[in-house]
Amino acid sequence: MKDKEITLVGGGLAGCLLAVFLARRGFPVRVFERLPDMRKHPIPAGRSINLSLSARGIHALKEAGLYGEVERHLVAMPGRMIHDREGNLLYQPYGRDESAVHYSVERAVLNKILLDGAEAAGAQLFFGEKCEGLDFSDRFLQLYREADGYRRTLPFETVIGTDGAGSAVRRAMIVQKGIDCRDEHLPHGYKELVIPPKPDGGFALEKNALHIWPRGGFMLIALPNRDGSFTATLFLPHSGPESFRTLMDEQAILRFFATEFPDVLPLMADPVHDFLNRPTGTLGTIRCFPWHVADKALILGDAAHAVVPFHGQGMNCAFEDCVVLDRLLDEHEDFESLYRDFEARRKPNAEAIADMALENYVEMRDAVRDPKFHLRKHIEWLLEERHPGRFIPRYAMVMFHRIPYAVAQKRGDIQAEIIDRLSESINRVDDVDLDLADRLVAESLEPLASQAAYDLR
Repeated sequence: MKDKEITLVGGGLAGCLLAVFLARRGFPVRVFERLPDMRKHPIPAGRSINLSLSARGIHALKEAGLYGEVERHLVAMPGRMIHDREGNLLYQPYGRDESAVHYSVERAVLNKILLDGAEAAGAQLFFGEKCEGLDFSDRFLQLYREADGYRRTLPFETVIGTDGAGSAVRRAMIVQKGIDCRDEHLPHGYKELVIPPKPDGGFALEKNALHIWPRGGFMLIALPNRDGSFTATLFLPHSGPESFRTLMDEQAILRFFATEFPDVLPLMADPVHDFLNRPTGTLGTIRCFPWHVADKALILGDAAHAVVPFHGQGMNCAFEDCVVLDRLLDEHEDFESLYRDFEARRKPNAEAIADMALENYVEMRDAVRDPKFHLRKHIEWLLEERHPGRFIPRYAMVMFHRIPYAVAQKRGDIQAEIIDRLSESINRVDDVDLDLADRLVAESLEPLASQAAYDLR
């Protein structure tokens, strides 16, 4: 296998990280990216400005030897800060101790570090070259250089699509190989706004928190940046009484923010201008199968399984893909068996995190306002304390462990039933029937206890 050149289509986060792993193993690696080199040219914002980095992503960066460089750009978020319409605040820690934390990181900063890492490992990077198509029979790429309109056909030995949700590699697999693919769009979109630093450079909101303004059918969130600003993202239906369609002029926008987010409005420099001039993004889940074409091609990351951002796992899941593929290289002598095994191991986990991300949207925009939600969280922590290693809250399994997503989903469903039983007739955690709790945990989770004891290998 080492004699074959690997061509990566897409030089974003997953593509660069995978290039590090492959080049480090001695493979000749080429990476084709449609955008200019962001280290030399400003790239207009089209995707989320900052991202949530958690245990899976941190592990992948450590495996690649890049976490030390990334770490100094992180802002810790050990909990949520909930804002109601009256401006009252409620802080919800993500766990019982300081290990339950994830981090805000700026996409561009992270991508530049990964680009440097890929080059240092020996990968060849080509910028401004858009993949317009592939021919799997004759193994060639069709590339278009937007700067001068030059088109060329380039042979490949094996290609891996790391080109995101709009993947050209996946599109070619659909057209030429008839793979099954569903693009499930939400009726909601998103728009990114900015909360600038205070005049003295400080943070206008609590720095170490993910801020949420839950409003039932929609929400606003804000993640901190190192420069003292916050990236605020409004998630809102495309149509309906409260939607992007109804917010088309200055008066409507100001009235909406004054009503729903009165504590945010004074913190924004020019909310109307930002709202009207920034793009409205779409939200969706991509489910496709298979992910490979013989020994010729594979897709991973968002190209294979894009998810909605409400669990903060899109990037983390893609990074985990890279770690798994790297580990599987030790077990295979040809690309076809490698790709088939990778697909078999990752597809169930991709489906699980896609479902859990959709469920977490309801939690973030609505459930966090319910006192019963807080009671359930405290019962979870109580059971986690009484049964360490056996009862782990689902959110923690996803965010702060590397337990496979499919295992976290299965265990989470069982644990939710236990919490339902324990919380159905009480209003305080002190009233939990501890004997019943211990019996339910033993009966329901004992058969699965060993699965919670390991992280992803």
